[in-house]
Amino acid sequence: MTTQLPPDFADWLRLREPADAAARSAELVDAVRRRLPADRPVVVHDLGSGTGSMARWLAPLLPGPQRWVLHEQDAELGRLATAVPVRAADGSPVALETRASDITRLTPADLAEAHLVTASALLDMLTAEELERTLAACAGRPTLIAISVVGRTGFEPRDPLDAEFQAAFNAHQRRTVDGRTLLGPDAVDTAVAAWRRGGVPVTVRDSPWRLGPEQAPLIAEWLTGWLAAAVEERPELAGPAEAYRQRRLAEAAAGRLRVVLEHTDLLAG
Repeated sequence: MTTQLPPDFADWLRLREPADAAARSAELVDAVRRRLPADRPVVVHDLGSGTGSMARWLAPLLPGPQRWVLHEQDAELGRLATAVPVRAADGSPVALETRASDITRLTPADLAEAHLVTASALLDMLTAEELERTLAACAGRPTLIAISVVGRTGFEPRDPLDAEFQAAFNAHQRRTVDGRTLLGPDAVDTAVAAWRRGGVPVTVRDSPWRLGPEQAPLIAEWLTGWLAAAVEERPELAGPAEAYRQRRLAEAAAGRLRVVLEHTDLLAG
């Protein structure tokens, strides 16, 4: 899987990191701890690491020592991921290394040393075939996949155009790019079904973003991208989208807008 990232993608990842951290399931972390070895350093492989937010969130919640292998194709994101020291729950240092991996081409041998495989905000960008290959590479070890979109967004106050823009955005998430038909909001159900076909137990937990006045900058950035994707899918929505955007940004600036963006966390294996 090769994707061209926008130049401000790292800034977007930094902006969303606190919301992701607040949303991820603490219950699944408790289950992860019970599955890790207690007699040797824990090795975690993180797929599509971006700037390393998963390691910064999860490593301090797990016992040390730990070694994280961050699989990230973009060299600049990989550099940012290892720039900030991370410590385990007991204060011991966490070793971080990056690998320029196409995660959809990983094999079980590539992940053989892992005691845990993780990913965050990843599944919707895969095709069904890529997802099957990725899950096959993770077979035999606990796999924690967080913050997967499911295509449902709630606004307060509501607007008559909310549902239309959501439908257009979800269609965009399922678009075909360079011959790749993305799973978008269908990815969670596809992953769960694939694991269960193989007899792999899966625990599913909700992990919604709950955004209010304190997250107004994130709301503004997310809303702009959400509407841009909807308009790319349905260009006739351009006029209504701009009026809607201005209306919603004014509500956010005044502290009146709240957004619930639903996600799902999965723990398999």
